Amino acid sequence: MAKPKKAPEFPPELMDALAADVKTPADLDALFRRMKKVLVERALGAELSHHLGYAPGEPKPEGQPNHRNGTTPKTVLTDDDRLTLDIPRDRAGSFAPQLVPKGLRRLPGFDQKVLSLYARGLTVREIRGHLEELYEVTVAPDLISTVTDEVLAEVTAWQQRPLERCYPVVILDALRVKIRDEGVVRSKAVYLALGITRSGTKDVLGLWVEQTEGAKFWHRVLTELQARGVEDILVALIDGLAGFPEAILAVFPQTQIHTCVVHLVRRSLAFVSYQDRKRVAGALRTIYRAETVAGAEAALTTFAASADGQRYPTIAPLWRRQWEAITPAFAYPPAIRRILTTTNAIESLHRQLRKIIKTRGHFPTDEAAVKLLYLALRNIKKRWAAAPAWQAALTHFALLFPERFEPES
Repeated sequence: MAKPKKAPEFPPELMDALAADVKTPADLDALFRRMKKVLVERALGAELSHHLGYAPGEPKPEGQPNHRNGTTPKTVLTDDDRLTLDIPRDRAGSFAPQLVPKGLRRLPGFDQKVLSLYARGLTVREIRGHLEELYEVTVAPDLISTVTDEVLAEVTAWQQRPLERCYPVVILDALRVKIRDEGVVRSKAVYLALGITRSGTKDVLGLWVEQTEGAKFWHRVLTELQARGVEDILVALIDGLAGFPEAILAVFPQTQIHTCVVHLVRRSLAFVSYQDRKRVAGALRTIYRAETVAGAEAALTTFAASADGQRYPTIAPLWRRQWEAITPAFAYPPAIRRILTTTNAIESLHRQLRKIIKTRGHFPTDEAAVKLLYLALRNIKKRWAAAPAWQAALTHFALLFPERFEPES
C-alpha cells in the first residue's frame, strides 16, 4: 500500500512573516481570523475558476461568454466567530458556491451549537445572548427558531420509525409539563415508553402529549407501537393507574404485567399518619421482598391481621387488588426482581428531563415542548450503555418465554 503523501510544510520565512506582529493572544486570534478569511475566499475563487473553465489572468475558452464580475460582501457565522467574506460573482449570475451556498448565513456547525444549547434547556433569549457574546453579531430570535424548528421533521421521522418485533420489557409512565393551550397554561401529560431491547440496552420508543394521563390514551399509545412493528412485549412495567393493565392486554394479550411496588408503597403510606409510616413501610417490605409467592401471601395476611393492618384497613385490599401484577416478579432471582418491580429506569429519565425544563415557566405550544424533550432525549441517550442487570435478565426471559424470545446474538 502506498504511503499517504506528507502535507507540505509552510516555508519558515512565511511563518515568520505571519507571526511578526503577534504579541498577545488577541493578536493571534486576529491572525487566525484573517487566515480563515483568506483561505475561504481562495477556495471560493477556485470554485468560480472551475465554474468558468479558466483561472484569473488566463484567456477565456472559446465560446465562453461568461466571466468574472467582482465580489459581493457577505457576513456568515462560523463555529468560532463571524466572518466577512468577499464572495466572487460571475456576469451571468450562474455561479452557485458550494462552500458558502447562496442564502446561507451560518456555516456548518452553527446549527449544532444552537441545538446543543437548546437541548440543555436554554431559552431563545438566553441562546441569543450567548451567541451574540460569542460571535459579536446580532442574532435574530427568528434565526434560532428556524434552526430549532428544523428538528420537527426529525422528530416526526423518529416518532414514526419502525420498531423491533419483540421487546423484553417496556416501561410506561407519564411526565407532567406546563404548556399553554387555548390561552390557558395547563399541566399536560407527556407519555413516554422506554423499551429494553434484545441486547439489554434502553431505547425511548416515543413520546406523546395529552391533556391528562389515562388508560384510554395508553391504549392508543400501545396501538401505535403495534402499528410500528411491535408484535410482542414480554413484560410491561407500570404504575397503579386504574384500567392500565386492561389497556395493555387489549393490544398485547400475552404480556406479563408488573406493577411498580414503589408507587404501591407510596399509595399505601398516603393513608398512614407520619409517626406510623416507618413501621408500616417496614411491614410492607416483608411482602414484596419475600423469597416466594407463598411467603409474600403469608406476609400480607399477617399485616392485614396486625394492629397496623386494622388501623389502616384500606392498605391490604389495595395490595390484593394489585396482586396479579405483583406475583409474576417472584419467578426471577432477587437481583432481577428488583429491576422488574420498580419504574426507576424511567423515573431517572424523568429527573433528567425535569432538570432541563425547570428553567421554563411553560411552553407556548405542544410542538415547542416536544422539540425540547426530543433534543434532550437525544443527548441523554448518548450516555446510555447496556446495564449488567438488564443483560442478566435476558437469560431468564429466554428460559421463561422460549417460544417468544431469543436474545440478540
